[in-house]
Amino acid sequence: MLNVIGTYEARIDAKGRFMFPVAYKTQMGDEIRKGFVVKRSIFKKCLELFPAEQWKIESAMVAKLNMFKKKNAEFVTKFMAGVKPVELDGTGRLLLPKDLLQYGGITKHIVLTSVVNRIEIWDKEAYEKAVDYNPDDFAELAEEVMGELETE
Repeated sequence: MLNVIGTYEARIDAKGRFMFPVAYKTQMGDEIRKGFVVKRSIFKKCLELFPAEQWKIESAMVAKLNMFKKKNAEFVTKFMAGVKPVELDGTGRLLLPKDLLQYGGITKHIVLTSVVNRIEIWDKEAYEKAVDYNPDDFAELAEEVMGELETE
């Protein structure tokens, strides 16, 4: 599993292209040549960019669902909505499809942020609202989510 780290800002041009951060390229090494898959996020109003190999893992999990169950079929339809392969062009730019830009409310300024095995792409203003939190609320959430984990 490829795991990149970092949060970066970029600017979208009129065609929907942006310069992919050099730090991500460096961390990804040869994996970057395999391209990416971009899709709508499930829980947030942003896009998710998967390195191609990670997308294979993600889609393999979804492929295990029994498609003869209505809820599964509905989930897969929504999960796959707008999924598109994308690659860096010769100058290191990534073109985001117009329908996905519209879904994410992405206009001119974006934030790319690593989230374990994917990169989220946010409209800058939406990202800043999403990460603005009360420290006490986050502490409570952290305890609820992470408090049961065993540490070594």
